[in-house]
This record gives sequence, structure tokens and C-alpha cells, in this order.
Amino acid sequence: MPRYYFDLRDHQGIALDEEGLELASPRAVRAEAAKSLADMARDAVLSAPPTGGRQTMAIDVRDASGPVMQLTFWFEIETPASRPQSHDH
Repeated sequence: MPRYYFDLRDHQGIALDEEGLELASPRAVRAEAAKSLADMARDAVLSAPPTGGRQTMAIDVRDASGPVMQLTFWFEIETPASRPQSHDH
């Protein structure tokens, strides 16, 4: 079974995956990359300042031969200039 490496990339740089995972199919590789990217996105959104600007992150997948795929995600947190008043009584 081929071994795939999932390198994480964001504004702080790149974190190389030294261990990798053995996966049986391209679908399994895509599913693992999506899971890793979702975890990164959750952590980044929770730690971002309220108006931190656009942030981009990616998962670069490679095998022994080189690059296989890249998944990129970006988000931007915006808060409205004026929020409607709540009329709770």
C-alpha cells in the first residue's frame, strides 16, 4: 500500500509530515486530506482575532514520487459595522 504525506501550510509556514499514512485509494487520500484541513480550519477560526483579515491554509499531499494533490481553504471573519439592538424584555 502506498504511503502518503500530508504537509500543513499556513501563514506561519509549513509543517512537514515525516510519518505519513498508508492508504489504499485516491478516495481515502482525499478523505484524509479533507479531515486534516477541516481540523486546521476549526482551530484557525477559533483562534483568529475578530477582524483578523483573510487567512489561507492548505494541505499538500505527496507520496514517494512527489506531489499528489493540494487542498486550499481560506476564510475571513467580518463583523457588521452596526448590529441591530435586541429588544428583550
